[in-house]
Amino acid sequence: MLSRQFVREHPDVVRDTLERRGMTDEIDLDRVLTIDSEWREHKARGDELRHERNEVSERIGTLKRDGKEEAAQQAIERSQKLKTELEEVQNRAEELEQQLESMLLELPQILHESVPSGMDESDNVQLRREGFGELRSLPETIVPHYELGERLAIIDEARGAKTTGGGYYFLTGDGARLEHALVQFMLDLHREQGYVDVFPPIPINSDSMTGTGQLPKFADDAYKIENEDLWLCPTAEVPLTNMYAEEILLRDDLPLKHQAYTPNFRREAGEHGTETRGIVRVHQFNKVELVNFVEPDDSYERFDALLEEAEETLQRLGLPYRILDICAGDIGNKQSKQVDIEVWAPADDMDDGPSEGGRWLEVSSVSNFEDYQARRAGLRYRPERHESAEYLHTLNASGVALPRVMVAILEYYQNEDGTVDVPEALQPYMSGQEIIDGHAHVGESALGSTDE
Repeated sequence: MLSRQFVREHPDVVRDTLERRGMTDEIDLDRVLTIDSEWREHKARGDELRHERNEVSERIGTLKRDGKEEAAQQAIERSQKLKTELEEVQNRAEELEQQLESMLLELPQILHESVPSGMDESDNVQLRREGFGELRSLPETIVPHYELGERLAIIDEARGAKTTGGGYYFLTGDGARLEHALVQFMLDLHREQGYVDVFPPIPINSDSMTGTGQLPKFADDAYKIENEDLWLCPTAEVPLTNMYAEEILLRDDLPLKHQAYTPNFRREAGEHGTETRGIVRVHQFNKVELVNFVEPDDSYERFDALLEEAEETLQRLGLPYRILDICAGDIGNKQSKQVDIEVWAPADDMDDGPSEGGRWLEVSSVSNFEDYQARRAGLRYRPERHESAEYLHTLNASGVALPRVMVAILEYYQNEDGTVDVPEALQPYMSGQEIIDGHAHVGESALGSTDE
């Protein structure tokens, strides 16, 4: 959240960010500035009326003591008029402040100077690609993960749709074991990197969703619990960041690095009309999230380190990936700087895929929010015990999102005979298992039987 003082004193900076983000039609900055000006006028008028009323009240007592009843009565009448006008001014000031706060919540974060220009994802800048120098030998025809998962009886979309609905699925047998292995592997890896484990609540209240910026902008993408001021967790970023809301940390606490595994819920299945099969875009998915709290002067050094920590997950899994610098028109509303990690899934040819074929799947957005979330959630720290508290900076990254990593593993580690090699880093988490070769299908439908 931008402070009203910053918006008031630096309208050109805010306007430039809106133009670079392509949001000038969404946000009426002039209206924000007008409401702010009117609010300040009413606040000043309220102070004047309050001061005059106090003076009149004191004069009433003096006049009565001096026996000047007529003058005292006139002062009483003036005091009543001042009270009425003050109430009107205060009510209007409160209305204006509510409007102003609502509009400030809609303003996006100021972009870091290094963010590339551009209006959509086609303008994102590829910084580098990793893992393509020594690709493993791949089958001549790579079976897409959704077909392979069905053949091996480890991914069951049909029964997920039956029990819950589209965008949900079962993982069975080695599919479930692979998911559990990925979660534990990631938690162990990031613990090595100095992260403290947290297991947060899954339902989250509206204040917390507002604190990290999910509300009000992304309300339609989240799952609201009926008759409760609670939402299902869209990402562990929300509870992890808000666990220190309205608190003051100490410099000795920073940098503070937390990680959490959670199931996550979003209304995004088939969002772009391109994901009708498979587990790339679903309503429920698991993820290990990394959240950092740092001093402002350290946030961009920590940003670079956070990127390294997140991409180490793919390095240890031996999966090829790329790093994208997200442009101004595609960057998140809350981010000052964002770099995405996209893993390579080789089965499907896409127009923007690498020369080796396949496609890119985003598995982590490494983000620096600077003090945007801190202002919304009241996250402050005290540089020294005798000094005033200041807003800290927050950063986060997925470490990483599991379904798309599973897609990449099933396609990249696929063998000619339809089996899948278990990445070496995951084998200790699967009791030494090296190959996923499938399970027997259950039920008559698996045999193509019909009722007689």
